[in-house]
Amino acid sequence: MSRTVKIPWSGGTVTGRWCRPRAVTEPAVLLAHGAGTNQDHGSVVELRDGIAAAGHPVLTFNYPYTERGRGRPDRQEVLLDCHLAADAWLRAHIDVGVVYAGRSMGARMATILAAGGAEMAGLVLYAYPLHAAGKPDRLRTEHLRSIAVPMHFFAGTRDPLSRMDLFDQWIRPLPGAMVTIIKEGDHSFRVPKRTGVTRAEVIAGIVAATVDWIRHL
Repeated sequence: MSRTVKIPWSGGTVTGRWCRPRAVTEPAVLLAHGAGTNQDHGSVVELRDGIAAAGHPVLTFNYPYTERGRGRPDRQEVLLDCHLAADAWLRAHIDVGVVYAGRSMGARMATILAAGGAEMAGLVLYAYPLHAAGKPDRLRTEHLRSIAVPMHFFAGTRDPLSRMDLFDQWIRPLPGAMVTIIKEGDHSFRVPKRTGVTRAEVIAGIVAATVDWIRHL
């Protein structure tokens, strides 16, 4: 369903995966990966393919460090530079609005760009890293109140990077924020077998909620 593309940025090029359905439904989605993965990680691919199957063009991309096969993320300014370059590539190949979406670190980068005034129709934030693991006193919230576009947060109740009491305190009250909770989901939205819910069902529900939300922006 996807084709490989090369995305130029100020430091060279990174690889992207581009899904453009024959019958395009607005808006397009720019989907960024998390810190410990890349754009070919199973969860990113599942989200990409599910959203594209509903008719929305989707572009994923590697940040420079993952393109080089390194495990440690680049400096924030490098990540943001590459993220904006991917946005520019997408807008050059499609004439509809764009929603920024991201998993974990990719979600955080998307919010920083939104707070800085980057153009987008909305934000879809999968497992936003509210704080580092084991450091709930170091919240990543100061910029969120300056975001003017609608936001949809997907959060698991067992996510070690988003303690639920802090999520309820800092995320739920945000103006324009919608929240979908994955009961007993971890940072990757995996749920225990005892729930009787399969991973495929969890992802299908997330995709369906994403598609419904962005169509009503």
